[in-house]
Amino acid sequence: MAHRQVRTPVPQDVERAWEIVRATLPPTPLVSPPEGPALKLETMQPTGSFKVRGALTALAGVGEDDHVVTASAGNHGLGVAFAATRLGRRATVVVPGNASPAKVAALRAFDVELVRTGTSYADAEAHALELAARGARYVSPYNDPDVIAGQGTLGHELAEQTSGPLTVVCAVGGGGLASGIGLWAATRDDVRLVGVESAAAPSMAAAVRAGHQVPVEVGPTLADGIAANLEPGSVTIDLVAKHVDELLTVTEAELHAALRHLASAYGLVAEGAGAAALAAVLAGKVRTESPVVVVVSGRNIALPVLGEVLTSSHS
Repeated sequence: MAHRQVRTPVPQDVERAWEIVRATLPPTPLVSPPEGPALKLETMQPTGSFKVRGALTALAGVGEDDHVVTASAGNHGLGVAFAATRLGRRATVVVPGNASPAKVAALRAFDVELVRTGTSYADAEAHALELAARGARYVSPYNDPDVIAGQGTLGHELAEQTSGPLTVVCAVGGGGLASGIGLWAATRDDVRLVGVESAAAPSMAAAVRAGHQVPVEVGPTLADGIAANLEPGSVTIDLVAKHVDELLTVTEAELHAALRHLASAYGLVAEGAGAAALAAVLAGKVRTESPVVVVVSGRNIALPVLGEVLTSSHS
């Protein structure tokens, strides 16, 4: 299949997205504990994840009579479902058969068409692209200029919540969040950006090294929201290469430790991908002189999984 032609967004796109997002979503909290990094709690979004930013931005540019199709491991689908409901748009969300039960249950609460297919995100993405080819607008979770710009609005909130030099640490799957924050950071000279992947699926690091998408073996991981191969030709590869200062990986033990830390130290619930950035900081992998802000990017974890993590001694 030929690569989709996707426009690469620029910082001005993030400015436009900011007008859309701030009109609907209140800023998420920035918690600064006595010790450790500050936490940007995207878990407090109405869908439990930062993905609603990009979905609102993308669907704001879609006509009322147009049909939107997307593929998602869960959180982007919830964002699209929320935005479609809020803006009165028609949407189909395709999820893989192994999608988190918590995210699937949440999706069923919205007035969107939900399709489950295949056994991986790649299967869902391929099916969604087939559906879109019949006359719908495909909204990628990451390889879309409006989605990327929307995720970058997190940076504008940080600009209002912080002052001075900053190191922002965020999870990286498809790279939409890192690309968006990177576009915002490109307008500043005092922001350092660190991206964190699951060691079970280092697809962005492989792509950045090669200069293009490289298939990697995706292993089982608690961080299911960032465990997938990239769409060939994704604009996020070059954006991450240009704007992300460092890419790190975290292990399953480190992800478990981060979830337990959020629960025990702060009473906060996060999913595996949502805690990936904190996992890297707690493991001592983020070395920086400037104050650190960790993006806690999502909370949608199935309760049985959370229970296992909190009661296990995974190492």
